[in-house]
Amino acid sequence: MGFNKKMKTSIIESDIIIGMLDTGVWPESESFNDTGFGPIPKKWKGTCQKSANFTCNNKIIGARYYLTDGDNGPEDFISPRDAEGHGTHTTSTAAGGLVSQASLFGIAKGTVRGGVPSARIAVYKICWSYGCSDEGILAAFDDAIADGVDIISLSVGSFIPFDYFEDSIAIGAFHAMKKGILTSNSAGNGGPTPGSVVNVSPWSLTVAASTIDRKFVTKVKLGNGQIYEGATINTFDLKGKMYPFIYGGDAPNLTLGVASEFSRYCYPGALNATLVKGKIVFCEYFTDYEGVLEAGALGAVNPTATIFKTSQDNNQFAPFVVSFSSRGPNPITADILKPDLTAPGVDILAAWSEASTVTEDDTRRTRYNIISGTSMSCPHATGAAAYVKSFHPTWSPAAIRSALMTTAIPMTSNNNIEGEHAYGAGHINPLQATDPGLVYDAGEIDYVKFLCGQGYTIANIQLISGNSSSCSEETDGTVWDLNYPSFALSSTPGKSITRVFHRTVTNVGSAVSNYRAVVNAPPGLIIQVQPSVLSFEYVGQQQSFVVTVGAELGNSMISGSLIWDDGVHQVKSPIVAYTSIML
Repeated sequence: MGFNKKMKTSIIESDIIIGMLDTGVWPESESFNDTGFGPIPKKWKGTCQKSANFTCNNKIIGARYYLTDGDNGPEDFISPRDAEGHGTHTTSTAAGGLVSQASLFGIAKGTVRGGVPSARIAVYKICWSYGCSDEGILAAFDDAIADGVDIISLSVGSFIPFDYFEDSIAIGAFHAMKKGILTSNSAGNGGPTPGSVVNVSPWSLTVAASTIDRKFVTKVKLGNGQIYEGATINTFDLKGKMYPFIYGGDAPNLTLGVASEFSRYCYPGALNATLVKGKIVFCEYFTDYEGVLEAGALGAVNPTATIFKTSQDNNQFAPFVVSFSSRGPNPITADILKPDLTAPGVDILAAWSEASTVTEDDTRRTRYNIISGTSMSCPHATGAAAYVKSFHPTWSPAAIRSALMTTAIPMTSNNNIEGEHAYGAGHINPLQATDPGLVYDAGEIDYVKFLCGQGYTIANIQLISGNSSSCSEETDGTVWDLNYPSFALSSTPGKSITRVFHRTVTNVGSAVSNYRAVVNAPPGLIIQVQPSVLSFEYVGQQQSFVVTVGAELGNSMISGSLIWDDGVHQVKSPIVAYTSIML
């Protein structure tokens, strides 16, 4: 991300408050040490909910929890304290302080820090062992808004997308947007399935997950001396000792009626504990190690005799969007491009709850852990958004999102065949985002127009807005006229399509400036921009333009772009035409 500790910081960064809606936090982590912090910002109206085992400080300035009957398990703390680790990890990623010599049992040793280490943290524990309730999510949004947070981070999502009026996260984010608070959301871990992206409301920031410039590899050594390596993390050191191995298909758990056709995948409960104990198990394909470890095996690899502890290497192909990151197209509104952008979400080292073990059936505790997911990329974007907010405290949520999107580092379909449906506008670039030149702004009325134009009933719009919003000729807009920093159009396969987009940009760069439209239109895509030059005379001035896009669609997608260039700023927006089976 180019976001090193020598970066320029704002004098008001310590006044920025990030609301973390997650599994709580482990407050004693060194990442949340408040040494050197001044008094709590005067704008803060929240509280540290009283609990026998939780204390706030000048870093974690507020904490609440929301428990719905049936959500908690015996291992949960009935307090804002994190029993699982997820919330501690995301919180320290967004705003943790500098901690040297952090590692996962010696792996990835170095200095960790969050995106905005001087920012304050407000914790809203909405998730428990058995889930995250809609009631808790909505109550947490209400409290975070009233408490005075500046940015909300939510690394939570459904397995399937819900329409906006049925989605507690989208509803909560709309209310936050009305109060000037941007919500940063994870895009989901349902990739690479097309249309798997969640948290797609156009008033939120939707974040995909991409790789970082280092990778972790584990080597295995066969009995004949051959060595192979794979991308995984192994924290155990077998010290080169050779162990017998067994094929999962030869160790079915017959007591539970498991056949070898199933045990070969090493799913939980599928293996015979007696046969695999003390051995290395060869599994044909599986998604996690729970089945192997619970049966008493040492590990799981292709046929091998010993497993070495993980080592670190450079990832020369980074960044690219990881396979598990959910993909577009947008399943709710086809012509709003989602995800918006991508951020680091693979093998992220961050703080961890000391109440949680590293893996199942593992008694070891760690203060820092390495995990992956769009849950990890979301707080990277949250930190970047807070960083932009610290320089521009009056900017709207849409303006901050626009700055992050239009300054994102371009990516190509060479590593991600899904193109913008994988990475949106590109890879996040926080330092550049503080000076985007132009922003695409939008507010409540713009989103109501969008909803009216999409045919939502007044009753459903009011479920989202929480007020008496209504539709009329003045508030009936098309999806293509929502002032979004990206452009998307879709149709059925084999058709030609033309769409007209109306956009307005606000000058936040040089007072006197002239921007020229630079269009990238590959074969099959025709892009016209009128006017092709935008002239500004003062900061805050707005100029409007029209983009007409024509596409000859086969059975795939065509990607182009529009860049407004003044010689200093390059304000880039992706333009994507694609065929959709969901129309």
